[in-house]
Order: sequence, then structure tokens, then C-alpha cells
Amino acid sequence: MKKISLLFLILFFSFSSLITMAQDIRLPAPDKKGGKPLMQALSERKSVRSFSKSNLSQQQLSDMLWAAWGYNRPEQKMRTAPSARNTQEIDIYVALPSGVYLYEPSGHILKEISKRDVRTLTGSQDFVGGAAVNLVYVADMTRAGKKVGEKITDADLLWPNANTGFIAQNVYLYCASANLGTVVRGMIPKDKLAPALGLKAHQIIILAQTVGIPDN
Repeated sequence: MKKISLLFLILFFSFSSLITMAQDIRLPAPDKKGGKPLMQALSERKSVRSFSKSNLSQQQLSDMLWAAWGYNRPEQKMRTAPSARNTQEIDIYVALPSGVYLYEPSGHILKEISKRDVRTLTGSQDFVGGAAVNLVYVADMTRAGKKVGEKITDADLLWPNANTGFIAQNVYLYCASANLGTVVRGMIPKDKLAPALGLKAHQIIILAQTVGIPDN
């Protein structure tokens, strides 16, 4: 009887663990042949601050994240945006209604960080909480040569700031090409957002960017 009870407990906790496991999202392959011509996308690029509450499809998420910071030369692990000294210190955290995810280009997946909807914490403007996606650009300064616990100065953030700008512009161009809306933002309650993302002291929030379907 004890053996049966023990077996039941093992099976129960194993099943419970499966239920509570992180639900990563394996994105479909990005469509690298679609979209508008570059000059047309540049002509239509703009900031949008009014969004519908409709979610993006997984294909749209896939295309956007690959355009932003995916591997365009996977055999060399080189990306769609440049980074100084190829440090690739920027991570993209993706805030969706279903939770927070970290974009990992090697497998082209969204790795679940939390099931919490933190969209309202990604900015102080009213529209951020209802938009489909909020991207948070985070610099892991250990990849930029800083040691854990070492002070991070404004000068240390020069290249992470620039690198984030390259990535954000890629998102702008993708959104113009795909008839989506986007705006990059610096008004972020970092003291609340950082712990919600599980960030450590050497992980610095640089900017956020809202993406969604324009409400017009």
C-alpha cells in the first residue's frame, strides 16, 4: 500500500511539474521575401501611438523579431543589426498578454520568463498596456566587458544605446513594410520593470518599443 501511495505521489508531482513548466513559443520561420521595397518602407516609416487591442499573429512576431535582431548569417551567428565590436550585448524582452519572453535567435524562439502581463510596466503612456506587444531592450553589460558588481557609467552605455537604436530602426522599417504601428519610448518606470523582468544589476534597460495594429 505504501509503495502504491509513493508511486502516486511521484506521478502527481511529475504531472504538476509538467503543467507549471515554462511555455516557450517556437516561432515559425521568418518570411524573408515578403514586405514592401526598402525605399517605400522608408517613405512610410512613422511613429504611431494609437493601437487596437488585436494581437499579432505568430508569423508577424516571427518576422518582426528576426528583422529586429535575428541571425541573417546563422553559421557565423551574425545579426540583422550591427553591434560595436560584435559584442551583441542587447537582449529583447517581449511583453505579451500571455507573459514575458526573451527572444533567442539561435532557435528563433521566445523563452518564457514569466506568465505575468507586464505591458503596463513597460511605459508611462496610456497606450502601452493595451497594445499587442511591448519590446524592452536590455543591455547585458557583462558581454560588453563589465564585471558583475562593477560600476556602470554613462560612457559605458554609449555603444549599447547606439546598438539599441539600430535594432529599433529595424523594427520601424518592418512595421512600415507590414502595415503595423510602432513607437520607441524612453519613459519607462525602470525601478518597477527591472524586477518584473527578473533583471540583475548588470542588465540595464535601455529603451522600450510598442508594436501593434494601428487604431485608425
